[in-house]
Amino acid sequence: MSDTKSVDEIEAEIAAARTRLAGTVDELHARTAPKEIARRQVEGAKHAFTAATHTDGGELRTERIAALVAAAVALIGVGVLRRRRG
Repeated sequence: MSDTKSVDEIEAEIAAARTRLAGTVDELHARTAPKEIARRQVEGAKHAFTAATHTDGGELRTERIAALVAAAVALIGVGVLRRRRG
C-alpha cells in the first residue's frame, strides 16, 4: 500500500470539507442574525428575572419583589419632584 491518495479520494475529502464548511457558515449566520441575538437577550432577561424573584422551588421571593416595587416607587417619586422643581 502506498501513502499517496487517489484523485477520487482527494476530491471526496474536498467535497466533505466543503459540506462541513457550508454547515459552519450557515450556523454562524443563524447565530449572528439580529433577531436571534435579540431572542437570546430576551430569554436571558426572563431567566434572570425569574431567578431573582423566585426560589429554586418556584416560590415567590416576596421580600425581593417588595424591594423592587419600593425602588420603582422611589424612582417615580424622584422623577415627579424633578419635574415640579424643574
